Amino acid sequence: MKILFALALLVAPLGLRAQQSQPTMSVEDFDPKTTLVVPQHHTERARFPFIDVHMHQTTNFDQLVRDMDKLNMRIMVSSFVRGGTGDRVKKALEGMKAFPGRFALFGNIDYTGIDDPAYPQRAAAQVENDIKAGTRGLKVWKDLGLMLKDKDGKRVAVDDPRFDQVFEVCARYKVPVLIHTADPKQFWEPMDNHNERWLDLKMHPNRGRVPEASWEQVIGEQHHLFEKHPNTIFIDAHMGWLAYDLSRLGALLDRLPNVYVELAATIVELGREPRAAHAFFTKYQDRVLFGKDTWRPEEYSTYFRTVETADEYFNHERKYQGMWKIYGMDLSDDVLKKLYYKNALKIIPGLSKEGFPQ
Repeated sequence: MKILFALALLVAPLGLRAQQSQPTMSVEDFDPKTTLVVPQHHTERARFPFIDVHMHQTTNFDQLVRDMDKLNMRIMVSSFVRGGTGDRVKKALEGMKAFPGRFALFGNIDYTGIDDPAYPQRAAAQVENDIKAGTRGLKVWKDLGLMLKDKDGKRVAVDDPRFDQVFEVCARYKVPVLIHTADPKQFWEPMDNHNERWLDLKMHPNRGRVPEASWEQVIGEQHHLFEKHPNTIFIDAHMGWLAYDLSRLGALLDRLPNVYVELAATIVELGREPRAAHAFFTKYQDRVLFGKDTWRPEEYSTYFRTVETADEYFNHERKYQGMWKIYGMDLSDDVLKKLYYKNALKIIPGLSKEGFPQ
């Protein structure tokens, strides 16, 4: 009897384990439900009216306004990713006229004929004409520095002198340049078990970068561009992809007073360093703006929750960007007002102040 009892003790755990065994799942399918019980604030609407300085919506303005009102978005600053010049600009501006004060448009650079000796003057004239037509700034996308090539197939650098006259025009008209250079640094790193953005790269293979130029080289070109044009206001999109190293980003802002940043697509980074992010946004409260980049109204609540609350351990906007939880930065009302609207009103000319707290 004693032997049978001992055997039962040994076998029972094995049987339980076999009974409880489950098929292997993929990383994409792993989505655990937390048992943590902490205060939660689901913020569907921003505490203050806000300006989104980084958006790409240039049609369907009536529906946009309805969605914006639900979010407490007072002004949307939009641009085309590329090709936003001339008649295309005029058409978008015409559509925005039906909703005065709710939209602003940034133009683009026309890269056609970049090898032509007369290109610098022509590109500058085109940007100037778009400003005169009603654009409030210039948007430069990441194709400059990554994808744009000359007739010999050579990569065109972010600080290429052929664009100097364009940025001088922006300085003369006092319109800012919203510039997206490169992508997250992890996209240049080996796609292995040490890469934090492995799932992102797996789900979006086109995001991996062939190292024709290193991440540091491309970002260095951007910073040199800022230095070359001290009278031009630059809004460094996506926190300049330096949200992972706020001390380095702070040093950049200290050195270059013409540079601002916006936080689109960086909640995933800022939310896992809430104390450092709180300190950064407080110290540089006059230099940060609100942006999101992709028009998915349901995702704004995560942005509001991250900057407004002290909530702990919640999901960021898209799991594939980073398989971790984030925390609220709990910014003060004074900092929030600057992030949400005051700084944008300060540097983007012609925006309506109607509807914002005085």
